[in-house]
Amino acid sequence: MSASDIKIITVIGSGLIGRSWAMLFASGGYRVKIYDNQPGQSAKAITEIKKQLVELEEAHMLRGELTAMQQLALLSGYDDLSQALEGAFFVQECVFEQLEVKQSVFHDIERIVGKDVILSSSTSCLVPSKVFSKVQNRSRCLVSHPVNPPYHVKLVELVPHPDTAATVMDTTHALMTKVGQAPVLLKKEIDGFALNRVQAAIIAESWRLVQDGFISVKDIDLVMSEGLGMRYALIGPMETMHLNAPKEEMGIKMSQRSQEF
Repeated sequence: MSASDIKIITVIGSGLIGRSWAMLFASGGYRVKIYDNQPGQSAKAITEIKKQLVELEEAHMLRGELTAMQQLALLSGYDDLSQALEGAFFVQECVFEQLEVKQSVFHDIERIVGKDVILSSSTSCLVPSKVFSKVQNRSRCLVSHPVNPPYHVKLVELVPHPDTAATVMDTTHALMTKVGQAPVLLKKEIDGFALNRVQAAIIAESWRLVQDGFISVKDIDLVMSEGLGMRYALIGPMETMHLNAPKEEMGIKMSQRSQEF
């Protein structure tokens, strides 16, 4: 495959998440353009990525089928937004978590890219309807929320804008799968998405048990690290219930538990 045949992905922002996305996309054989509005930052990001790729390769933890140097060759840095976006079919935004900044970034991006380019945000808590409120064509917009550190934790939450086309969700799901991530599709947007809401429920109940004097801080941590965490690292809560109880009993138990809360 010639260089001109390799699909291009643009990563907006060269911080930890931006560098992680760049490494993941390069591991899948994509050409990655890294943009940062601070002069010289994208070049510094590539220098840091080179160091990480070499270390990962030496530790036999490098992802993908390409060598560290082959992956590095797929990366390029830009201070000019138009140049960074040229030829891209997918844009992954990774600027800091401030709504007005993200809105402005996507407003600028939309004025440059073609109508079929997918616009994706890495936001961890802002719903798509707010992030993309200044974008005219919202059918190509979604949130692709990674879990930190993205290179080692494969889950990606794909959250649609109310106007997002099904084909955009499918294309992004396929992309994330190709680069070795584990994408999950939310059917519609909700504050906190899925992972943060489940995490918040666990933290709230853990805190309540400690505050009410039922268990120590040390032991509630052990409940997760040596108990539920061990189980849920392999199978999820629904699959666990399915294996532990007949279907009829499971429905009754869930109904009873929902009433308790």
